[in-house]
Amino acid sequence: MNEVLDLPILYSLRNCPFAMRARLAIFKAKKTVILRDIVLSNKPQEMLDASPKATVPVLVNKESGVIEESLDIMLWAFNQNDPDDFLHQGVKDNHLNKNTEMMALITQFDDQFKGCLENYKCAKRYHETNIVECRQACEAYIAQLEQRLTQHQFLISNNESLADIALLPFIRQFARIERQWYLQAPFPKVRAWLNSYLQSAIFTKVMTKYPLWNEKQETIIFGGN
Repeated sequence: MNEVLDLPILYSLRNCPFAMRARLAIFKAKKTVILRDIVLSNKPQEMLDASPKATVPVLVNKESGVIEESLDIMLWAFNQNDPDDFLHQGVKDNHLNKNTEMMALITQFDDQFKGCLENYKCAKRYHETNIVECRQACEAYIAQLEQRLTQHQFLISNNESLADIALLPFIRQFARIERQWYLQAPFPKVRAWLNSYLQSAIFTKVMTKYPLWNEKQETIIFGGN
């Protein structure tokens, strides 16, 4: 029982893309956490006390303190345990460090693509007239991924990396905005890459729906597969 109480606590929201990629990393790293699914309209005081920013994901860890950003949670997980080398440490291609390339790609999508994606989502939701322009802004980034996937099986190499699961939830959102257009779009490699994840047993486990957390609820253990 004490071992369970000592586990890190992950505050999460099932369909939040940031929380989704944190759960993916924890699962892939075979780490074990206490999962607390919440609803943003009723945030638990325990989470607010730990992280006043009041957004998910948040990892509360007795050893390393509070980790408030999804990418930092992913790096925490793989720095703890990375049996499949998701961080691509020391891997080089034409003398270029793959870890450096990977982090640059994630930064580009976090800093640039996500803003374009939000504009695209809003244009569709509110039936705005600039939806094509918003989609085309996103396509410039999707085309980069298509090119990468013509060179190797995953975004950085022929092996999965942090970049794949960091970008996955946001490409999933992109694919759902104008579904019929997306299915005919000139990105067959991206579609195959995305489908391989969405149809996987691991994604199903990561997206399992749990009861919303409250103090009286039984502890939910996540990961450690």
